[in-house]
Amino acid sequence: MTVPISGPISGPISGPISGPISGRPLRLGSRKSPMAITQSRQVADMLTQRTGRRVEIVGVTTLGDVSRDQLTQIGGTGVFVSALREALLGGEVDLAVHSLKDLPAGPAAGIALAAVPPRDDPRDALVAREGAKLADLPAGARIGTGSPRRAAQLLGLRAEPGDRR
Repeated sequence: MTVPISGPISGPISGPISGPISGRPLRLGSRKSPMAITQSRQVADMLTQRTGRRVEIVGVTTLGDVSRDQLTQIGGTGVFVSALREALLGGEVDLAVHSLKDLPAGPAAGIALAAVPPRDDPRDALVAREGAKLADLPAGARIGTGSPRRAAQLLGLRAEPGDRR
């Protein structure tokens, strides 16, 4: 059963959900990381407040969670969401929560982006010696990140002329 919801989750979600999932808790798929569980609990609470339905969080292990290989070697964007998509399509969960910044840009057949909760503070944190800011770091400083998007943003901000990394 598909329940189309449009707009941000902070907007009204109304009307009863009927069909095969109406008598049981909604099963919300989530990665098992502490951050993913926290985000999923927030969404579950919002859904319960707006619909009166209980929501249970179902932990899903993704390739990105278990592989020790570099992200680019195991497939890049999508390795943390593919198992969630499979759980949705296979009926193991009714809905899923995943960080929008980490979703592949293209749509997935049979799955809709139904809602986006209000955004929290979007700033990343830089942990550096003596509280240095990004602008304070010397040319050639090395910054560690596992995110290809953050790496591209950093290179765009700090690339040396002629640098084609």
